[in-house]
Amino acid sequence: MIASFANPRRFLKLARRVQPVAAAVAVAALAVGLYTSLVTSPDDYQQGSSVRIMYIHVPAAWMALFVYTTMAGAAFVGLVWKHIVAELYARAAAPLGAAFTFICLVTGSLWGKPMWGAWWVWDARLTSVLILFFLYLGYLALADAFDDEQKGINAGAFLLLIGAVNIPIIKFSVEWWNTLHQPASLTRLAKPAIDAAMLLPLLAMAVGFTALFMALVLVRLQTEIARRRLKIRRQGGGA
Repeated sequence: MIASFANPRRFLKLARRVQPVAAAVAVAALAVGLYTSLVTSPDDYQQGSSVRIMYIHVPAAWMALFVYTTMAGAAFVGLVWKHIVAELYARAAAPLGAAFTFICLVTGSLWGKPMWGAWWVWDARLTSVLILFFLYLGYLALADAFDDEQKGINAGAFLLLIGAVNIPIIKFSVEWWNTLHQPASLTRLAKPAIDAAMLLPLLAMAVGFTALFMALVLVRLQTEIARRRLKIRRQGGGA
């Protein structure tokens, strides 16, 4: 089933159907999430109104990890099976992943100032997320560093696979080292360590961020496929 969408024509047919649905879900979920997080959710008894940064920071952090993980998976598929769509996916997703990571770092600093008294500390979680941001930037630079586009794609794929070791480090850094960063609040789904009045807006924002990524990456991926086709035609390689 998945292999069938390695064919760009089949993938584009699916993408044109999914993209507007994802965009609609993103608009609806973000509207609900922003309203509930800014208006109806309560202040934290310790952090006050600054806790509302969480509704942007946490979903952005989730997306930073999710996007990189999918890019690494696509890189592996592209290297092993030479799937064109998988190869182009990483190029389409990288700027979006970098943007989510940047938002995560900025909102983390804004949240850290009132909580820790500093904009930045060399905490294990913060440092590993900063490394993730540099991996995104490194991929973007490396993928365009070669005259031969395929060499850039392959080099970028190897970087993604090597950098994937950073994902579990980010995830478990608060458990492996003594850090200022608080542990995850949603690891126990049966009884998460967060009140429902805060959990529901957080989940709505997470759904909104995920759907927004899907809508944008599908647009970018369609553009990448069109660009690849145009390049092949200019080189006389056929349609």
